[in-house]
Amino acid sequence: MPAVEPDGRKGSPGPSAQPGPDGPTTTVGVRLLDAPVDRRDDTRAHRYVVDHVRPGATIKRRIVVQNSSEIRRTVALYAAAADVTQEGFVLAPDRAENELSSWIDVEPAEEVLAPDEEVEALVTITVPRRAEAGERYAVIWAEFAGVDGRNVRNVGRAGIRVYLSVGPGGEPPSGFEIGPLTGGREKDGTPVLTAEVRNTGRRALDLAGELRLAEGPGGLSVGPVKVEAGTLALGGTTTARVALDRRLPDGPWAAKLDLASGWTKRSATGRVSFGPLPVAATTADRSDEVLTGGLATSGLLLVLFAVYAYRRRARVGRPVAAA
Repeated sequence: MPAVEPDGRKGSPGPSAQPGPDGPTTTVGVRLLDAPVDRRDDTRAHRYVVDHVRPGATIKRRIVVQNSSEIRRTVALYAAAADVTQEGFVLAPDRAENELSSWIDVEPAEEVLAPDEEVEALVTITVPRRAEAGERYAVIWAEFAGVDGRNVRNVGRAGIRVYLSVGPGGEPPSGFEIGPLTGGREKDGTPVLTAEVRNTGRRALDLAGELRLAEGPGGLSVGPVKVEAGTLALGGTTTARVALDRRLPDGPWAAKLDLASGWTKRSATGRVSFGPLPVAATTADRSDEVLTGGLATSGLLLVLFAVYAYRRRARVGRPVAAA
């Protein structure tokens, strides 16, 4: 089953797994079952809790928790603090609280699950009537803890992000801009396309998309290539970076970058070239060839000189016949 798990600092999809040195892999997964009806076209709302509500509102979401390990596990369910900064989606340590996590209740708070067993839980978010307007962030965690065969305590958890906007009226707009597309090469010759992306809206974004290259040398085309640009804070900027195959010709290419955060989508196009392979690498390769060729030539000259000297000595030492 799909799971969403922020990592130790920044959020990233995936199940939580911590194998013991001698024991079975212990894994917990969690996924969201519900999304608002008015967000049926918002892909983020099917993966995370993403919503806008008025002060005093209460919203509910069902989640599914699964024990994917080979042993029985006790799984704790709770909410903890998170934030969105220039570093991305950042987690608070352990069970640290913030305003939003204090509004969240998860029932049941704990479940004992057999191997491969799953259970539904209900998440209730109750917004105080006097809550100030703004967007808040948290994580709904499913956590297990245990001791392996060597008495080492393992703790693993998987979570679902919460992006909750609070305020009167309609939802604040989401938007972003993509700057000019630029091509270049790394020192090892890897072609890279980059573009600066700026959040121009009033909600945090999770950016992903595709890159396509067309009209290349000989009519070549490339893509679609998947792009992950990460989480972008309000007013923040990031650089979308796409590394391509080292054998890609220099160009020029007609490039098209499509990025989206849920139902908010933008595209950018441009002509890009990646430049030639680094001169240093080419020079190093050719110098090896010159060195090898020089050694072979020197060896051949020595052989020829030895043959010439031998024949000359033989000719000088031969006796002269009488007339």
